[in-house]
Amino acid sequence: MRNLDRVSRPAAAPASWLSRLGPVVAVVTAALAGVLAGLGLTAAAPVSGIAQVDTAVRVGLPLARATLDLAAVAAVGFALFPLLAGQRAPASAAAAFGRARTGVAVAAVVWAVAALVSLVLQAAEYRPSAPAVSFADLRSYVATVAAGKALLVVAGFALVQAALAVAAQRLGRRVPPELVVGCGLFALLPLPVTGHAATSHLAEYTMVLLELHIVSAVAWTGGLAAVVVLAGRHRGLLAVALPRFSRLATACLAVTVATGALSGLVEFVQHPTVEPWPGIVTTTYGHLLLAKIVALGAIAALGGYTRWKLLPGVVRHRRTALTSFALVELAVLGLALGIAAVLTRTPLTTTT
Repeated sequence: MRNLDRVSRPAAAPASWLSRLGPVVAVVTAALAGVLAGLGLTAAAPVSGIAQVDTAVRVGLPLARATLDLAAVAAVGFALFPLLAGQRAPASAAAAFGRARTGVAVAAVVWAVAALVSLVLQAAEYRPSAPAVSFADLRSYVATVAAGKALLVVAGFALVQAALAVAAQRLGRRVPPELVVGCGLFALLPLPVTGHAATSHLAEYTMVLLELHIVSAVAWTGGLAAVVVLAGRHRGLLAVALPRFSRLATACLAVTVATGALSGLVEFVQHPTVEPWPGIVTTTYGHLLLAKIVALGAIAALGGYTRWKLLPGVVRHRRTALTSFALVELAVLGLALGIAAVLTRTPLTTTT
């Protein structure tokens, strides 16, 4: 029997790794699919006499933005996990808290790198005729374009969050989890105010809507990923963390849907020539917005099933299909993030 035990134990490791990496693979793959689908919809023929951006820059920018968004989701989600688990977490959950802090540190560093890569690519897009991006070009871009400054601020906050996570790994709760979460949330704020919202005559309203939209979407997606990755195989910890996340997710869903719909409507209302109808079905911007709305509807349905059908069993420490449903929900969320990465760079004037 001892020999059989020795042979059978290693076989369990792949399943454990699969359960931990599954949510990551689902989100990343779906986000990449969303970016590629969005790029296919927004592809346009070159205009004679106008310098064209290299294909590497055109494709690289939304990919870098999707990477930035995914890293932000992971960093904020892992940072939220100790708050979702709370003080009632079983003593055996200490290892999960350690993995959460490591996840924050790694994701925050990736977040900072993605922000800096985006800065380089945006500077290249700003000067499409330049053979290469020099340090002087980067400095000029940061000095003259708000998006350049925003990306530097994002990178700075992300690195501070990574440092706080490393400190928390050593000092535990002496580094308040709220501080780590707050730093990540602050890093989400600079970029939205440099996009479509900043040029609107309703800027003060659209920027608030976008800030709320992004913060709620990131907390929702990241919290779900963290709960599945860190507590999916620990029934006691899952029974504590999932009910708290479910309440957070309900609020985040309501805010995400409401602010997303209002932001899209404002984008149409402020346009001088494109009406909401039929613009939403005759423009590429409208198609991307509809795709995102459909994705959010599917996520809401999956989340509702999880809350009303699966959560009671989880609280009773029963075996459920939570992981499978969460993987599907995360895949759809990743798809929505990929579409959003292209949507932020799509002008409303783009027509089909």
